[in-house]
Amino acid sequence: MSDAWTWEYDPDEESVAHGLPAPVLAEVERLGDQLAILGRDAATAGRGPLHGGGLRTLDLFGGRGFLNFIVADHLQLVLVVRVTWLD
Repeated sequence: MSDAWTWEYDPDEESVAHGLPAPVLAEVERLGDQLAILGRDAATAGRGPLHGGGLRTLDLFGGRGFLNFIVADHLQLVLVVRVTWLD
């Protein structure tokens, strides 16, 4: 079994990232890659409950938006579940 973590949109990219400007989408994907590199430590990134898992939040572009994600440790997967852009 591989120790490599991955990330994906949940339920899918169309539902989570539809209509985002290209630079915002690129930033979301960059952050997804970085969270996957962190692996289980991604559960301490951003804001949200540190104990018991659950939804975490990271700011985009200095607070002009944010993304919500869940760390699924048992799947070695970071799930980006919502992106909010405050253009």
